[in-house]
Amino acid sequence: MSILLIEAFYGGSHKQLIDLLQRNVEDCVAYTLPAKKWHWRARTAAIYFMQAVPVSGSYRVLFTSSVLNLAELAALRPDLATLKKILYFHENQLVYPVRKNQERDFQYGYNQVLSCLVADVVVFNSAFNMESFLTTIGTFMKLIPDYRPKDLEKIIRPKCQVLYFPINFPDVKRFFTDDKHSYFSEKTVVEEARNPERCLSENEDSTLVKRLTKNSDSDQEPGSCKKISATCQEVPLNPPGTPQELNRKEESESTVPYHEEDKEQPTFDPCGKTGGMVEKCDGLTNQQRPLRIVWPHRWEHDKDPEAFFKTLLKLKEKGLNFQVSVLGETFSDVPDIFTEARKDLDVCVSHWGYISSKEEYFKALCEADVVVSTAKHEFFGVAMLEAVHCGCYPLCPNALVYPEIFAAEYLYSTPEQLFKRLQNFCKRPDLVRKHHAKVDTDQFSWAALCREFRSLLAAEAREDL
Repeated sequence: MSILLIEAFYGGSHKQLIDLLQRNVEDCVAYTLPAKKWHWRARTAAIYFMQAVPVSGSYRVLFTSSVLNLAELAALRPDLATLKKILYFHENQLVYPVRKNQERDFQYGYNQVLSCLVADVVVFNSAFNMESFLTTIGTFMKLIPDYRPKDLEKIIRPKCQVLYFPINFPDVKRFFTDDKHSYFSEKTVVEEARNPERCLSENEDSTLVKRLTKNSDSDQEPGSCKKISATCQEVPLNPPGTPQELNRKEESESTVPYHEEDKEQPTFDPCGKTGGMVEKCDGLTNQQRPLRIVWPHRWEHDKDPEAFFKTLLKLKEKGLNFQVSVLGETFSDVPDIFTEARKDLDVCVSHWGYISSKEEYFKALCEADVVVSTAKHEFFGVAMLEAVHCGCYPLCPNALVYPEIFAAEYLYSTPEQLFKRLQNFCKRPDLVRKHHAKVDTDQFSWAALCREFRSLLAAEAREDL
């Protein structure tokens, strides 16, 4: 095994990446720690791996996430210090929204800076992640009372690059409701045209690639993100009577429903008898079925669940009809707001809690119409892109990584804007279901990114140490 994968927090996106590399890149071996007690993993993982990783002359590359203090491991294991050391940032601690800025919090960001100084290549999952980290180093180091280091950004920046997190998107068409079948058909045609020649994951059919390659433009570079983005911009604007028009209406102060005929639509009790999962809505028209909202994030304070539930309670108070699925992984400390919101929303709830089965999780996403983020801390957002892949309309803060990935029409700047968007969507859910999100998820797939990851991991060991 020439590629040594080390993950000190083997859960969530960290686990997804390690598993994906092990399945699709040859000569990998992984050593991991469970995704529990994050702070202790950041403090002590290096000394654990010092003992857990056997000495071997076959290692050429060391790939790890920024949870591990790479400087400590390199010092404890000089044999690993000579490898090409790749540090991958899923997040960075320099801009993490801590509740209390205690002295101990300095250590986590400091560990990441030390790791960058030792690493040969530093990879970030988004440009926002990279720039927020590098441009904050100087300010962060001012927390040191005296004898501060200088010019660390200049030392680290030349090692840095952006390589988006690769998502292994599954085939979800079997989970689609009737109103999403047309979405999937259109999406498939667009994606096949954009990426005729791809790296194959273990489940993909090579005959499809050969067929598409034969019919593709020979001038298009396979997996080119720039050309994909350019193609996205050529998608025609939606016709009148679309979610965009509903969105534009929210900019005015008026709260009058967008369509005058809305007042003649049947009146529903909020989240009442017509709510629930899709199968409970038999016999209802596309307009009558309640808007289905999903929140698929970790149950932690940095995802700002308070803002999300406050918005839903306002919708309920307005008598608007919707259903909500609150998914995402939970850890030992769950904010109290989740217990309170579960009780207050009650009949509006379709699903509540973490779904361990990936198949059931994607099924729940396919049943939703709108996916919402209220995050105060997001450097990529796998859950949002997975939901878009499943046909959901995304609503994200106009901050963090989101403007890098999502067009302006999917962004909101204030909680009031989020409320107005959802209010309008509750009134015309049929328009939301017809919308084809202008987000090219394919450029974030393993198929599009595999060559770059394989190239990154193919380097030989350093000979100058």
